[in-house]
Amino acid sequence: MSVDQQSVPLPGQLVLPGMPAEAEPGTLPGLSTTPAAAPSDDAELAAVATALTVLDPEGSHIADAIRRAFDMLLDGQHTGRYRWDQLHKTEKTHAGTLVEINIQRALKLADGAALDYSIAGTDVDCKFSHKLGGWMIPPEGVGRLLLLVQGSDDEGTWSAGLLRATEDLLRPAGNRDLKRALNDEGRTAVLWLHARAPLTENALLRMSQRAVASVFAPPSGQQRVNELFRQALGMRVSRTVVATVAMQDDYMKRVRDGGGARGQLRGEGIVIFGDYAGDQALAVALGLPRPGPGEFVSARLTRLGDGAAGLLRADARFIRLDGADWALASSGDPVEAAPALPR
Repeated sequence: MSVDQQSVPLPGQLVLPGMPAEAEPGTLPGLSTTPAAAPSDDAELAAVATALTVLDPEGSHIADAIRRAFDMLLDGQHTGRYRWDQLHKTEKTHAGTLVEINIQRALKLADGAALDYSIAGTDVDCKFSHKLGGWMIPPEGVGRLLLLVQGSDDEGTWSAGLLRATEDLLRPAGNRDLKRALNDEGRTAVLWLHARAPLTENALLRMSQRAVASVFAPPSGQQRVNELFRQALGMRVSRTVVATVAMQDDYMKRVRDGGGARGQLRGEGIVIFGDYAGDQALAVALGLPRPGPGEFVSARLTRLGDGAAGLLRADARFIRLDGADWALASSGDPVEAAPALPR
């Protein structure tokens, strides 16, 4: 039986390599992330939009809050989970609360009198949906200002916008909790602060099923971390991903020199760039992604010689380490031990 034909394990299973992703329904009709103008007759909405833009102009704080909420739910260090569809239904329901709390902490927002936040003197309710356009508005949200937040690890994007949930923007029929979805007009009326912005990458979701299965196959945490950096060459790998693969309290020890992946993989020509300034500069010089805070990027290197092979690669990006020039290795380059990165 092929991997794609296997039955889907129960959510919450400890190690789930190679699971096929659930089919995601398309974006709801009528939804547009084209920036809309704030209603000229809604001074409160305009003031809240201005305040949020001042607090988080690039959206990095909200993006980090969504990432933290996902990581808290998955709890990869203790469960080995790394995908949304591995969560229990009750955990998915709890996602909105975690996103709301993390955004409040990230932006240092005050509690609202009746709703989640007080922003620019106005009560604002935070609503989260994993799917763009999937927000459900409770009766107490009608007529109120909403901060609509969406994030998808599968797509690697997130969005946030503002809307006053008036009756004409809601569907008439609700669920048994009397919550209602936005209608077509409501979905196009959202004032987007950030639309489909990039979410911090989850490397395990960007790897092939075969590669993920290879990462989780070894019995020890150190062996799994080593395989992670072999399989994720050229990709940003976060500490959370390392923790998910290692499933150990001392997971960062599995990356370092002195017995960790950095030392063990050097003989295979693989170096692991971290968030040190020097590492970042070397990674960029090779054309690799720049590792951000708490991130790593692995690469296999090959030495550029003075002979014919070196001349053929003369136009390659390279860095100088231990008195030699090193470039990214191709599949045809022989394996040779890489030098230690300067510290």
